[in-house]
Amino acid sequence: MTVTPRGNAPPLTVVLGIVIGLLLGPLGGTGQAREGGTPSPVAATPIPYAPGVDLATLDGTVSVDGSSTVWLISAEVAERFVGMTGDVEAPVAISGTGGGFRRFCAGETDIQGASRPISAEEAAACAAAGVTYYGFEIAYDGITVVVNPANDFVQCLTVEQLRRLWMPDDPARTWRDLDPAWPDEEIELYGPGIASGTFDSFTTEIVGERGASRQDYILSENDNVLVQGVADEEQSLGYFGFAYYVETQDRLRAVAIDAGAGCVAPSRETIADGSYRPLSRPLYVYVSGESLARPEVRELMRFYLATAKESSESVGYVATDDATYAANQAKLDGAIAGAVVPDGSGAPGTPATR
Repeated sequence: MTVTPRGNAPPLTVVLGIVIGLLLGPLGGTGQAREGGTPSPVAATPIPYAPGVDLATLDGTVSVDGSSTVWLISAEVAERFVGMTGDVEAPVAISGTGGGFRRFCAGETDIQGASRPISAEEAAACAAAGVTYYGFEIAYDGITVVVNPANDFVQCLTVEQLRRLWMPDDPARTWRDLDPAWPDEEIELYGPGIASGTFDSFTTEIVGERGASRQDYILSENDNVLVQGVADEEQSLGYFGFAYYVETQDRLRAVAIDAGAGCVAPSRETIADGSYRPLSRPLYVYVSGESLARPEVRELMRFYLATAKESSESVGYVATDDATYAANQAKLDGAIAGAVVPDGSGAPGTPATR
């Protein structure tokens, strides 16, 4: 299986087996949710998957697109599911969260990965096109700020320093602009494009306004391109999803973030307990209500939600709590039976099912 980047990402084919082979294995834990709903680390024990049909009889193509962050989960799920079926294809593309929603709401794709909830504008576009949808929270991520490992002076950045670095008007350009004790070297920046949910989340939490960012940085919707850029350039800094850092931490160094309570480095534990602020966030998957009429889509979504806990941990993210996974399954079953009203009604959906 291959992945096809879209939007402004350069052409790149990633062989799924190689990517997954590099990832870290599952992390055990307590499986208890902390106050406020963010989960503690959990053991990777999937909800049992019970096919609704004979998988060997399935055929057809299920089109999956969206967030590069969620791609790691979707690609693993799709590869496993395709291997269980007779003749189903499930290509997984990367258009970014925003770019993916444009295709999803145009009826071009069946399943959409997202690193933020659908926006009011996107929900309205779906409604105008007659596309209904159901959203599900599947994991937790922490947007990770990274530097080249040769950089031995940037151990922690405050939210204000990050804001000064990424703000659209008169941003910091050298390390010394951020701290007078640091070198007077220009910083080469790497980050996602404007179609990315990671871009939306980062600009909202760090700059203070969704989409507000300097434009003079090297951008791609494909996080592997960002990883390579920071790894190759000594005076560089970038940001992307935590699992991509986990996969490549021998080539990069994560920077701790100080949101006012001291420096906190990203980890499964700090993402799960909520101390990695303000860059921890839930991840989502959406399915088209119209596409659920096709058995291959129904079964892939059943398998996706049944194994989301296992898959999210295996690729480096933090699983959400068991109650949410169980509620996801019940919501999907109700959607398939026609007993659950779609989220897509012209307003933002409510994929968090706690």
